Amino acid sequence: MNRKESFERIQKLKGEINYHRYLYHVLDRQEISDAALDSLKHELARLEEEYPEFLTPDSPTQRIGGKPLEKFKKVTHAVRMTSLNDAFSEQEFLEWEKRVLRFREGPATRGQPDLGYFAEAKGDGFAVSLIYKKGIFTVGSTRGDGLTGENVTQNLKTIESIPLRISGDAESISKKYKELRAILEHHPRVVSAIGGVDREETIEVRGEVYMAKKSFEELNRTQKKKGEEPFANPRNVAAGSVRQLNQKITASRRLDFFAWDLITDLGQETHEEEHLIMKVLGFPTVPLTRYCKNTAEVISFRDEVGKIRESLPFLIDGIVVQVNDGRIFEQLGIVGKAPRGAIAFKYPAEEATTVVENISVQVGRTGVLTPVAHLKPVEIGGVTVSRATLHNMDEIERLGVQIGDTVIVERAGDVIPAVKRVLERLRPKGA
Repeated sequence: MNRKESFERIQKLKGEINYHRYLYHVLDRQEISDAALDSLKHELARLEEEYPEFLTPDSPTQRIGGKPLEKFKKVTHAVRMTSLNDAFSEQEFLEWEKRVLRFREGPATRGQPDLGYFAEAKGDGFAVSLIYKKGIFTVGSTRGDGLTGENVTQNLKTIESIPLRISGDAESISKKYKELRAILEHHPRVVSAIGGVDREETIEVRGEVYMAKKSFEELNRTQKKKGEEPFANPRNVAAGSVRQLNQKITASRRLDFFAWDLITDLGQETHEEEHLIMKVLGFPTVPLTRYCKNTAEVISFRDEVGKIRESLPFLIDGIVVQVNDGRIFEQLGIVGKAPRGAIAFKYPAEEATTVVENISVQVGRTGVLTPVAHLKPVEIGGVTVSRATLHNMDEIERLGVQIGDTVIVERAGDVIPAVKRVLERLRPKGA
């Protein structure tokens, strides 16, 4: 191939690779094997090596950079990155709505229709901000204190589900991806919004970096083979991986991402439209969402998601509920570090701390002896727990548990509550 032919081939390869990235990460569909996709990437890398003048920052080959960083630079957020307040029961959730409605009371809001909500599964990951300039991914940062975060762009580039370039060619998108045709046909504001992304100086999207359960299990198997301690949970791995100075370590962790907030005003009027816009632009969005007319529908959605949460490929700890109307959401403002118009409606905790008041031994029908911890009653997973198994004497010795200790008690689903860990620094004298 001559120089001109090589340039044309590079452009076609980049387009084809990005097409399959979108299929896999956004639409959950695959047309070619991983091996075939790797072959396309290999050819692209070879051509870019031969013609470095054709190498661009948005190339799929540029997900892993060069030397490790010495430290992370600070990034000031143009719009504050807020966190969410929590509700752990229906009563707390309904009290949140009452506060929202009280805040809206007054002549300016009388006669307006009831609030509608957009509810989405709440991934248990690590929040990040993505900045695109004229369609190119330029800066990725952590939440930090909400006002200032750390620049982790190189690490975020290693995550395949984060697009390196976004485009607003609605006609081309509609032809390529049949799953998006209905969105583009029935939501004219979405078409209008995405049409300006190449011209926008800055577009900001926020979302969650997470590690899928399968990837977490594989990582811990590798840790054990190397004789190293397994990681505690996927969220800790995701957070730690995003903040690695060596991006090759981040890349090896096989992290994932989904978007949940479009900060830039592209003409969207609802939070639901923000999700549609981000999906069309190439961002995987939270897969479990629903528009809810009222709190009863929100509670029903939360219960439905709760029934399948254990079978999901990623961890969730509840749903996020947000006033759908963007104008009303902005009017509601911020309280402390959290928006008044949104809340994390969480599932009851599966772990809690309490005190061991006594230890007894139960004799089973077959004569098996089981030590049982008698606890100061505590609510776990919506159930009051006052006893937990200690399994056997080996487990008592492993935990080092004593009467009077403060312990972490775990209850997963219908499993018998068990003492998971002793907080030795809280041990009283004479335990």
